[in-house]
Amino acid sequence: MKYFFARFYDSLKDFPGVQRRLPGYGAIMQLPLLVNQTVKDLAESLGVPHSEIAMILVNSKEVDFDYIIKDKDFVSFFPDFKTFDISGVTKINIEKPKEFKFILDVHLGKLAKYLRLLGFDAKYGNNFSDIELADISLLESRILLTRDLGLLKYSNIIWGYWLRNSSSVEQIKEVVSKFDLKLNFKPFSRCLECNGEIELTEKANIMPQLKARTKKYFNEFYKCKSCGKIYWKGSHWEKMASFIDLLSK
Repeated sequence: MKYFFARFYDSLKDFPGVQRRLPGYGAIMQLPLLVNQTVKDLAESLGVPHSEIAMILVNSKEVDFDYIIKDKDFVSFFPDFKTFDISGVTKINIEKPKEFKFILDVHLGKLAKYLRLLGFDAKYGNNFSDIELADISLLESRILLTRDLGLLKYSNIIWGYWLRNSSSVEQIKEVVSKFDLKLNFKPFSRCLECNGEIELTEKANIMPQLKARTKKYFNEFYKCKSCGKIYWKGSHWEKMASFIDLLSK
């Protein structure tokens, strides 16, 4: 029987399909050779989205996704490298996004609000289909965040990330770490509800919209340019500021 070897490095080992195939004695898999199986076919058969793969080596030589696996090949998959830029050496077409903009699937509403709290453009809607999410990600150069591995298999997705955690608090920590976002924080600059930008507004302009106690005890107000939601530095603001401090450490 013909066979080959495969190894997935670092965060690529997180995917359930890879974990199920890992042998008990190490990280190298021995797999049966299939006819005309490409390295992309192999990765996706194990549930690893192409958007999380930054480099592929076969017998220590770099290949692209179309390489057809041969008998006794040793295939190595690598995730993105945080410490240096490999865009000039990898055969996989990866262009780093010019800015950190996100689109989130229908199950990640809380995460979207956390990203907006930190000042990131985070598009979210509970009625987007998978095809719409993939198309928006491509057309608007947004990083697609999801817990659905199948969604990341759409070929038109350039930047996509599968969240390992199910808790929204752990998810925002994960995204901040994954994309090194700390230096890009712009807290309280976006509306948590609609993703619009917020700006300082005169108290006199919004007096009819304020409750009596709010009018009495607060004088500094902000308003969303898109939906008109009003924000002020009450107890809710203090809790959010403490959460941001936690993420900044």
